[in-house]
Amino acid sequence: MARTGGAAILVVLVAVSAVLGGARAQLRDGFYEHSCPRAEQIVKHYVQQHVPHAPSVAATLLRTHFHDCFVRGCDASVLLNATGGSEAEKDAAPNLTLRGFGFIDRVKAVVEEECPGVVSCADIVALAARDAVGVIGGPFWRVPTGRRDGTVSIKQEALDQIPAPTMNFTELLQSFGNKSLDLADLVWLSGAHTIGIAHCNSFSERLYNFTGRGGPGDADPSLDPLYAANLRRTKCPTPTDNTTIVEMDPGSFLTFDLGYYRGVLKRRGLFQSDAALITDAAAKADIESVVNAPPEVFFQVFARSMVKMGMIDVKTGSEGEIRKHCAVVNDH
Repeated sequence: MARTGGAAILVVLVAVSAVLGGARAQLRDGFYEHSCPRAEQIVKHYVQQHVPHAPSVAATLLRTHFHDCFVRGCDASVLLNATGGSEAEKDAAPNLTLRGFGFIDRVKAVVEEECPGVVSCADIVALAARDAVGVIGGPFWRVPTGRRDGTVSIKQEALDQIPAPTMNFTELLQSFGNKSLDLADLVWLSGAHTIGIAHCNSFSERLYNFTGRGGPGDADPSLDPLYAANLRRTKCPTPTDNTTIVEMDPGSFLTFDLGYYRGVLKRRGLFQSDAALITDAAAKADIESVVNAPPEVFFQVFARSMVKMGMIDVKTGSEGEIRKHCAVVNDH
């Protein structure tokens, strides 16, 4: 993104309009205008009422939306419990640290009281993620609704399709490309790590065993050595720690800002996938341009990519169903 300021914002708004007018036009603003007029208001009110008391929930709701959309599209399949002895997406390692399932269930219950069997869990996930980001000072984006819920959830698909923190740039770009997302989407959606946390075991190899030799001297050379030493000393003193959490954006991990990108440029991204962003010239240039622009530019490009991500392989019309309870398919 070479432009900054108002020009960039205008370009982004035009892009969002183009996305909304594209292949997923069956989603639309105000889908529940007649069938459940207060649906979006109910979701927003619940989020605004509860997220301020637990602001870290915003990150997990955003991550839940992301992980859902990357497997079978944005169909709330990540919320389904395992059945019949087969493990579901939520049982896969990338989803074991998601903490938003109970929150979504409670929102769904409130919406069901108002309009039984009308509003999908997939739409609730998309709306709650947007509204939670807004509560902690992040951008607003349009969430066209009309998604239907899927009825299939498979653990292996989550393992295969959710981008891994160990991916290099080529692998990340392919993973996003498989979902019709481009380089810009990869860069801006990675910005969600501004409010994220990570467990030590998800990046400990970068601190202790990058080449397989083992020990503090075997750190990833792409990680700032002073930052790596500090992580080993204060956060992750053993390579096998799988419980300690570390802020992705130290100092402002509850604030939606540019701190994550500034850290990445200083070689202080926790994941290899964070560090990978500055191994590509175009991606690095985008990050440098947004860091030097007014904050609203990042907000606009992030919003654009969220709209696009929220339309991945959606089910509409007669596809799927409207689940009564988000964790289980309906009885038929």
